Amino acid sequence: MKMILTIALFIGLITGAQAQEVKDHAKTSKKGIASYYHPKFEGRRTATGEVFKNEKFTAASNNLRLNSFVKVTNPSNGRVVYVKINDRMAASNKRMLDLTEAAADQLGTRKAGVAKVSMEVVSDEEGRQGILAQREIINTSRKNTL
Repeated sequence: MKMILTIALFIGLITGAQAQEVKDHAKTSKKGIASYYHPKFEGRRTATGEVFKNEKFTAASNNLRLNSFVKVTNPSNGRVVYVKINDRMAASNKRMLDLTEAAADQLGTRKAGVAKVSMEVVSDEEGRQGILAQREIINTSRKNTL
């Protein structure tokens, strides 16, 4: 009987966590302002302990869970970028995201410095696949220009 209760409790915890994850995704589809990191942060540690590099597809947010993945869309041109949240911004920062230069380039927002974007939290699988695809596109275009 104890075993059955333990299994039932475990299954309940798993399904409850999955339901919470879906609920969290729905709550984090937002519109707001994104900027990009200043180059002075290159090489510094992020909130997750990773070394910050502007060529990676990462971002800072004060409202999203660290290590979550986000799909960011620039509504003015339809461009999309996937990023991993690995840092926090200054508490006074009212923007939704601070993107790396690579992510801002992908969105076409780097020249302007800030832009209106929409953001949606995605599954770890979709986020990782999106980032891998972006890296592959960049590597392929570099090879073609050499």
